[in-house]
Amino acid sequence: MKVKGIAVFSGGLDSIIAVKVIQDQGIEVVGLTFETPFFSSRKARDAARKIGLPLKVLDITEEHLKMLMNPRYGYGKNLNPCIDCHTLMLKIAGDKMSELGADFIFTGEVLGQRPMSQGKQMLGVVAKNSGYADYILRPLSAKLLPETKPEREGKINREMLLDIQGRGRKIQISLAEHYGISDYAPPAGGCLLTDPMFTKRLRDLFDHKKDFTIRDIELLKFGRHFRLDEKTKIVVGRNRVDNEAIQRLTETRDITVYTVSFRGPTVLIPDGGNAEVQQSAAALCARYSDAPRDENVAVNCVSGNQSWEIVVTAASQENISRWMI
Repeated sequence: MKVKGIAVFSGGLDSIIAVKVIQDQGIEVVGLTFETPFFSSRKARDAARKIGLPLKVLDITEEHLKMLMNPRYGYGKNLNPCIDCHTLMLKIAGDKMSELGADFIFTGEVLGQRPMSQGKQMLGVVAKNSGYADYILRPLSAKLLPETKPEREGKINREMLLDIQGRGRKIQISLAEHYGISDYAPPAGGCLLTDPMFTKRLRDLFDHKKDFTIRDIELLKFGRHFRLDEKTKIVVGRNRVDNEAIQRLTETRDITVYTVSFRGPTVLIPDGGNAEVQQSAAALCARYSDAPRDENVAVNCVSGNQSWEIVVTAASQENISRWMI
């Protein structure tokens, strides 16, 4: 019978090479990748298209957020729960084996490439906690790891697998040349949970809004963020991309703020705010506009179908420093 494997596919060089190594044995491969507000599937989609890999994309936001709030193995340097995240992905991939008619799942992980999550012990912990330890293959380092069920059953020839370890990439680059692969993404992960600024904002959201929504998370990606009090935050666009994104994410209950006579940012008060909050948002709008700092500035506020104008002076540097997240 035809053997089939599910590649947990990131789109990076290691995962591409892992797919090629498995395909060399005549095994059918389908790729599986994931997306959440913190990482996209773009790199995986691009890479799968280039190598002709059938790819399924799953949005795992709900499961991922639940894990993120209380990861069993904690966080990395920022808010990145890499060990628990990998476990979750492998569990979901394992759950898909029956549906996709697959015999095993595999990844592009390399033993010792990442000290925290890819040591021999932790690779074993992740596999065990996923519930599918005996079905998880790491083709690039398989000869250095325990034999798996598909190897014991003869569905995979262990001798055709590899023994790569460490952080170097010379072997993978050489294999890419062997397979005629010249166009691949750099090794950077692209997960926002490793970004210090984004995670600072995310911690602030977790601390101040227990009933946050996906929209609240999406807003963290754009503009400057200011915390006025326990319930109130203001977002100020930095450029055209930010302004357009903030406008796109605006909801009816919000208040948006614009300068009337000068070029300036789109400013958002999520969930609205009282007159004092509006005054502060307008002052920030004036501060980051082209208006003179020492003059009164007319600012327009909009909420739903209503609009009104207020006049302010630009926010002081003291307030900016005090409020900025």
